[in-house]
Amino acid sequence: MRPASCLLLAAVAFACQASRPRETAPPVIHAESMPVGGGGLPGAHTNSGPVVGGDKPSLPSATAVTATTPRIEELPPVFVDVADRLTAAAQGRTRAWELLAVLSDSFGHRLSGSRSLEKAIDWTIAQMKKDGLDNPRREKVMVPRWVRGAERARVVAPIERDLVILGLGGTVGGKVRGEIAVVDSLAEIATRGAELRGKIVVINQAMPPFDHARHETHYGDTVRIRGGGASEAAKVGAKAVLVRSVTANSLRSPHTGALRYEDGVKKIPAAAVTLEDAELLARLARRGPAQVELSLGAKTLPDSESANAIAELRGRELPDEVVVIGGHIDSWDVGDGSTDDGAGCMMAIEAAALLKELGLVPRRTIRVVLFTNEENGLRGAKAYHAAHGKEKHVAAIEADTGSGAPRGFGISGTPEEVAALQRFAPLFDGLGASVLEAGGGGADISPLTKDGVLSLGLHPDVSAYFDLHHSPADTFDKIDPDHLERNAAAMALMAFVLAER
Repeated sequence: MRPASCLLLAAVAFACQASRPRETAPPVIHAESMPVGGGGLPGAHTNSGPVVGGDKPSLPSATAVTATTPRIEELPPVFVDVADRLTAAAQGRTRAWELLAVLSDSFGHRLSGSRSLEKAIDWTIAQMKKDGLDNPRREKVMVPRWVRGAERARVVAPIERDLVILGLGGTVGGKVRGEIAVVDSLAEIATRGAELRGKIVVINQAMPPFDHARHETHYGDTVRIRGGGASEAAKVGAKAVLVRSVTANSLRSPHTGALRYEDGVKKIPAAAVTLEDAELLARLARRGPAQVELSLGAKTLPDSESANAIAELRGRELPDEVVVIGGHIDSWDVGDGSTDDGAGCMMAIEAAALLKELGLVPRRTIRVVLFTNEENGLRGAKAYHAAHGKEKHVAAIEADTGSGAPRGFGISGTPEEVAALQRFAPLFDGLGASVLEAGGGGADISPLTKDGVLSLGLHPDVSAYFDLHHSPADTFDKIDPDHLERNAAAMALMAFVLAER
C-alpha cells in the first residue's frame, strides 16, 4: 500500500503552477512545426505551419527550459519505489521484442487500406485483452487507400542503366520519358524556372550526416524536398520529379514517404531514388544531356475502413481523466515497419502491461492508443480527437522515432510544466532516459497538443533512425531487445508519474 502522503505530488512538485496569474497565461512551448509528411527533429528548424499529415514527431527545440534537479531521495517515495520496480522489471526482459517479432513476422508491412494492417490491429487488441487491460477495442477510422503498383526507372541515354526507386506515397501513376535537369535544392527549382519546362527534375539535395554533439538529424530541413518537390517542379512545367532519398546513409536503398500535392497545381509522377543513383544522374547531367524513362503504376482507390486500437489501465480515483500513450500501427509498404513504428506500438502495449503486472494502478486512466494512418493522412489522429477530444486529457506521450538506446523525453507545455517534469529526471537514471528537454510531442497527438494538452515525445537515440526509416531496410533484425524494453519501461514510468500526480 502507498502512504497517503505520497499521493500529494501536485502540492509538492507542481506547486509552482498554482501561482500562475489568471490574466496572462504563460507562453506554451510547443514542438517546432513540421512539414506534411515529415517531422521536426533536433535542430531541424522549419516554418512550414501546423501538422496536417506529418509522419514524424517533433523532437527537442534548441531552447530548453531548465529546472533545479533534486536528488532522488528528495522526490516523493512512491515515485522512487515505482522507478526502482520498473527499472528492475526491465532488466533482462525481452517481452516487447518478442511481441514485435510476432507483429513484424506475421503481418509484414501495414500500409493503410491493406489486409495486413487490419489483421495487425486485431492482433494488438487481442494481445491487450490477454494482458488484462480494460475495454480493448477497435474504433472505426476511414483511411485513404493508395496502392503502389509496378514501378521502374532507368537511364536510357547516354548510357542504359536501371535505377532503384520507390514511388512517393500518394504519387499519381504514369509513364514519362525525357531529359533530366538536376537541382541541388528545392529553392533552385523556382530560380531556374522555365529552363525546367518539359524536363524530369532530379532534386539532389543531400541530408547532412547526423550531428552527434548536438543530437541533430537535419531531417526537418531536408524532408521538404519530398513533401513539396512534385508541386514545385510542376509549377515550372516539369513533367516528373525524382527526389534524392531523405537519408544521410545508403547501401543503394531508396526511402519512400508522403508527398503533398498543392491544390490547383498539376499532379506529376514523383519517386525517390537512392543516394547513389542521384549522384550518378548528377554526374551524367554535368557531362551533357541525359534521359530517363520512368513508369509508376500507382493509383488511389476509394477510402477503406480501418481502426485505432485502444485499451486502458483504468485509474483508481479519477478514471475519467486520461493519459494517452501510443504510437502508430500503420507503416509504409516496404520493409516490415519494425522501427517505424512497430517499436513504438509495442512500447505502449508493454508499458501498460508492466504497470498491470506490478500492480501499479495510478489515480488517472492510462489509455493505450495505436493510431492508424499516420504515414499518409493522420486519419487516426483526427478520428481519435473527434471522438475523445472533449474528455479531460492531462497528458499524452507518443513514441515514433524508433527504438535506439533510451535518452529521455521531449516536453511541449508551459515553462512551468516543463520545469516541473524535469524535476523527475533522476527517476529515469536507471533506464538511461533522464534527458528531459523542452519541445516534443508527435504527429498523432498533435490535435491534443493544439488543445493545450501537455504532450511528450519519447526520445531514444536517433543517430541511425533515418538510415532505416521508410525503406526496405526497416526490418525486425535491427531492433535491440534491451533498448526496446528500457524505452517501454521509461514510457511506463513517465505515464505513471503523469497519471498519479
